[in-house]
Amino acid sequence: MGTVNLAFHVAKEDFSKAGEASSSIKKTLKKLGIDSKIIRKVAIVTYEAEMNIVIHSHGGKITVDIDTEKIKIQAIDQGPGIADTNKAMEIGFSTATQKVRELGFGAGMGLPNIKRNSDKFAISSEIDKYTKIESSIYLTK
Repeated sequence: MGTVNLAFHVAKEDFSKAGEASSSIKKTLKKLGIDSKIIRKVAIVTYEAEMNIVIHSHGGKITVDIDTEKIKIQAIDQGPGIADTNKAMEIGFSTATQKVRELGFGAGMGLPNIKRNSDKFAISSEIDKYTKIESSIYLTK
């Protein structure tokens, strides 16, 4: 297998399409014969990142680069940014609106779930500009 690159645009507040990128990524990994335990981790990371973009941002993009050693996921959005990324990493912390919570989202588990399912994780953010999440999941231990 050579390197496989995937990219998906994720729209702000588009709950009707939320989950499509992570579902497509999962299908691609299955076709590539990736181990089901790794696929599950990638699916969680990409779904949580996708939902964060839908719920909290002005839109963004998820890219996935798959090679023989790892799957690298990058989710980057446009604004509003996260004032305190350490606080945002706390289980249960959420800035989701009541409307989003009524839809069943915004429980404050997204970023902790991404970190827990990543072998390597980084988050950076700048107020009114972006939030970027980088996750790597290794194919071999």
